[in-house]
Amino acid sequence: MSAPIAVITGASSGIGAATARQLAAAGYRVVLTARRKDRIEALAAEITEAGHQATAYALDVTDRAAVDEFATAFRSLAVLVNNAGGALGLDPVATGDPEDWRRMYDVNVLGTLHMTQALLPALTASGDGTVVVLSSTAGHATYEGGAGYVAAKNGARVIAETLRLEIVGTPVRVIEIAPGLVKTEEFATTRFGGDTERAAKVYDGVAAPLTADDVADTITWACTRPPHVNIDLLVVRPRAQASNTKLHREP
Repeated sequence: MSAPIAVITGASSGIGAATARQLAAAGYRVVLTARRKDRIEALAAEITEAGHQATAYALDVTDRAAVDEFATAFRSLAVLVNNAGGALGLDPVATGDPEDWRRMYDVNVLGTLHMTQALLPALTASGDGTVVVLSSTAGHATYEGGAGYVAAKNGARVIAETLRLEIVGTPVRVIEIAPGLVKTEEFATTRFGGDTERAAKVYDGVAAPLTADDVADTITWACTRPPHVNIDLLVVRPRAQASNTKLHREP
């Protein structure tokens, strides 16, 4: 039998790239999507050289026409991991940049909507489909300066919750993974417009924040449960983080 296919968005770095590696090792044929074609092609080559199956496809999840064209390649699909997203800025509501808010909504919410709508028929046709939505603990509890990102991740969370209600009885499960503090090479740097010094301070004194591999391991575990088992919501934080606003830092 041919390997089940898993599509991962935002696979050019961080959690997306780690998830692609781990799902491939678990026996999936992974399809890597992201805007940075060179990154996903290099990752696909790495995965293939390791003896697994991988394909790269340059895609902007906010471009609905491009997403619809991409979806025509699949008659059957086992897994969709809606990982593409990200945060921009840490400004209060009073001075937040509406353009940053719009961009976060476009990727985190509409990108998830586009991919899920376009690929849901193929996921259903598989007879055992899985939709994964990467939200965030930000989608479950707010914090000062985070309103734009919190609003976007709340939107992604609500897509998962509502879709699960709407498609119950079909052979598709909906899984939400909500990570807390994850240290990746780009998340905080992107949030702060390339300011690496400010980005580094996010993790100052935190002995062991989550890694991309930690979250990818969680995603892979959820996707590889027996078909009748649905992990509705899995919140994963580092031990040092009790909540979005309670973080232990070593002196």
